[in-house]
Amino acid sequence: MRADRPLLGIFLMIGFAVFAPGMDAMAKLVASDIPVGQIAAFRFSIQAALLIPVAIVLGHAHWPTFHEAGLHLLRAVLIVVATSCFFYALRSMPIADAISIFFVEPFILTLLGGLILKEAVGLRRIIACLVGFGGALLVIKPSFAELGLVAALPLVTALLFAFYMLLTRSMAQKMNPIALQGYTAVAAMIIVFPSLALMDGTGSALLDPVLPTSNQLIWLVGVGVMATFTHIMLSFALAFAPASTIAPLQYIEIISATLLGMWIFGDFPDGLTWIGIAIIVGSGIYVFHRERLAQSAT
Repeated sequence: MRADRPLLGIFLMIGFAVFAPGMDAMAKLVASDIPVGQIAAFRFSIQAALLIPVAIVLGHAHWPTFHEAGLHLLRAVLIVVATSCFFYALRSMPIADAISIFFVEPFILTLLGGLILKEAVGLRRIIACLVGFGGALLVIKPSFAELGLVAALPLVTALLFAFYMLLTRSMAQKMNPIALQGYTAVAAMIIVFPSLALMDGTGSALLDPVLPTSNQLIWLVGVGVMATFTHIMLSFALAFAPASTIAPLQYIEIISATLLGMWIFGDFPDGLTWIGIAIIVGSGIYVFHRERLAQSAT
């Protein structure tokens, strides 16, 4: 078991929040032409190819026990379904809108961290999380009436990702995060590749694989590389800090998503969105400040 180092976990979580929308942007660039399952297949196969050799070289690789294999498979199911729902939503939604709807997840995670992992969740931290969530609500423009059922997909992602984070927190304290991410990627490949093979030639927009162009291939590889990089930061963050501590910091992801949406897709936020972003930043800074005070007192 690793001793908690909350400040390091916070910095790693900020890194994840800043860079993770890069993966979403690359996925969105190909989502209208490449099936969601195929994007997920690239994401996890590249992650496995990058991390398994590193885990072997560092001496962290081992043959998983039956219990460990079951946990990796469960973790893979959660992230595969969560990722697929989110990638599908990106086919018709701006990145910032999809992530804003997704951001009921830190609130779910904070509550689950206290209920399931018995982590200390003080009143001030809950209030900071609620304030950050309120800022996220200001960023959400399209109503469910305007978006249709596709708006519910980021909510599904949020619920599944909250459980994924809790499982990651539990496993990352006992297993090297590089090996953890590598094994889960292999488990995800076991789920995704047979599905693509079975659906080949069916015309399914979700699972019928197509031959990507050279430009699409670059973006697909980019999805895998960026996913690997960001989720390694996430796993180490959860190894060093309680889930309830770093959960509100995920709201920073909306900022980077908004900036990417402006730069790549021309989605320029209005005044209300910027107010929401300011509230999100403020709540994240408050959590960091409270953690520094707590560390100084010990």
